[in-house]
Amino acid sequence: MKQMDVLVVGAGPAGMALAAACAQLGLATGVLDPGPDRPWTATYGIWSKELPSDLPGGVVAARAEGRAIARTEHRLGWEYTVLDVPALQAHLIGRATGVRFHAGRAVGSPGPGVVVLADGSELRASVVVDAGGRWRPLDPTPSPRKPAEQTAFGVILDAAMAAPLVGAGEALFMDWRAEHGETGWPSFLYAVPLGGDQVLVEETSLARRPGLSLSTLRRRLHARLARYDMTVPKGARTERVSFRVDHSRHRGSGVLGFGAAAPLIHPATGYSLAASLRLAPRVAETLAALLPGHPDRALAAAQDVVWPRAAKVVHRIRRIGLEALLQLPPSDVPGFFEQFFDLPEAHRWTYLTARDDVRGTVAAMSCLFRESNNRLRRQLVVPAIRGPLATNDE
Repeated sequence: MKQMDVLVVGAGPAGMALAAACAQLGLATGVLDPGPDRPWTATYGIWSKELPSDLPGGVVAARAEGRAIARTEHRLGWEYTVLDVPALQAHLIGRATGVRFHAGRAVGSPGPGVVVLADGSELRASVVVDAGGRWRPLDPTPSPRKPAEQTAFGVILDAAMAAPLVGAGEALFMDWRAEHGETGWPSFLYAVPLGGDQVLVEETSLARRPGLSLSTLRRRLHARLARYDMTVPKGARTERVSFRVDHSRHRGSGVLGFGAAAPLIHPATGYSLAASLRLAPRVAETLAALLPGHPDRALAAAQDVVWPRAAKVVHRIRRIGLEALLQLPPSDVPGFFEQFFDLPEAHRWTYLTARDDVRGTVAAMSCLFRESNNRLRRQLVVPAIRGPLATNDE
């Protein structure tokens, strides 16, 4: 079999977006995944201004005005889009004409351009991409501490039943009120329309090291709903979420990390899909310009597209922000977000979406620091000096 130009490990949204973009530029492209045809089941939301211009309208399930509640309610000023995930998957597969799919599990990359499968076989390509999500099968770098994880438990309800929590045309980005009646590590309610008169209501722990248990989040969600005399119908569909938000940059030798594996995950929100969809065509164009003749240069150039210097700096700033959040006393978390949502809209937008705007990110954090009281200022500065917390269980 002819060696591939590009082999993408992982058939999730990020991997499929990149594989499709490579194939459309004439690169011999392959995708390796244990279940290449498995349906995607996660819920994906994107701020509408981040939607790629070439994404068809049928991929959008619902649009809503974003709001958040910390200590008081805040209108975010931006429209939130929830994607129709089966339609997104069908769209990306439809664009992947000519991509060769391989069913198998990657277990390592002993050298540039080589991927070893669990059955002992190998696949080869000029450039190998690890788009394997949180598992990063081609990055053997051990983690020095417990992972910081975002976890959530949700149920899908009829819009009429969910109306006391989120109205028509609205998306509740965060509600930090402890209406579940519990103390301890904070969690918030996330409630968004899914289209077709359905709403996802989800109890979410933004980040904890290790993640807050799904059983705790399930209990809190049911208690929160009970305050509104809401009982989850028997047989209601549920959603369980658990992923890491503090991965370091992908260190696999001779491999390009992409998507959540890069990681393109925003440490403060957990979002990565918009960045992956926007970067996929740029990475594909870079690879196509140098393959098949210059695989080493192609890999290096693609790595620079994913991680330009400015993006590295912003990611480091966001990681410090994550550590500050992990080290906040639980009772202070709603106050922190009250301060954040009071920032000017441009600062909030930059911090949440602009992964390579160093000046804008620093300006947003500087404004947050200036507007904070002395107690919060100390809590923002100490993690940068003391370093990461080993675990929130201590």
